[in-house]
Amino acid sequence: MIKSKREYHEYLQADKKALGIISGGIFIMIKNLLAPHLIWRFQKALRKAEYYKNCRKNIFDNICYLFAKYRLRKISVKLGFSIPENVFGPGLAIVHYGTIVINSNAKIGANCRIHACTNIGASGGSPLAPEIGNNVYIGPGAKIYGNIKIGNNIAIGANATVFKSFEEDNIMIAGNPGKRIQEIDIKKIIKHI
Repeated sequence: MIKSKREYHEYLQADKKALGIISGGIFIMIKNLLAPHLIWRFQKALRKAEYYKNCRKNIFDNICYLFAKYRLRKISVKLGFSIPENVFGPGLAIVHYGTIVINSNAKIGANCRIHACTNIGASGGSPLAPEIGNNVYIGPGAKIYGNIKIGNNIAIGANATVFKSFEEDNIMIAGNPGKRIQEIDIKKIIKHI
């Protein structure tokens, strides 16, 4: 959760690194003008809304928060993302456009790499949602739900359905229902860590 302006900038830098965004140069500026990186635009809007929600409390800042939330909602609808504020830690990398639905009670650590058609939510009318550790890869179509905990350095395979806790680190989870497949080195999957 962003708690200061310094943390806001740290989150932006970590997200930029995770997405592989390169700064500087006239050619990159022209490329960004002609073909903007919409996921990066979404993530910047998400972090700005988080910053104004958590750190700023006067009336002017409340107006800025409402404007940031409006911009976030507008680009969310365009890309198909339903991602609330204060869910992801720094280093978020959304890989593709497409439906991503996250419950506002979910907590996901640093360096999460997430694909399209993913759902992370509560189960059975309970407000409790998954708590996911750091350095987690979530494959396309994964469904993660319920009051569960997922450890650090985990890869969740495509179309996996995970509804029980996996607190062991450095493993791959796949299948329906999700089960431990093998040990892995997450640095081979999430390159920027």
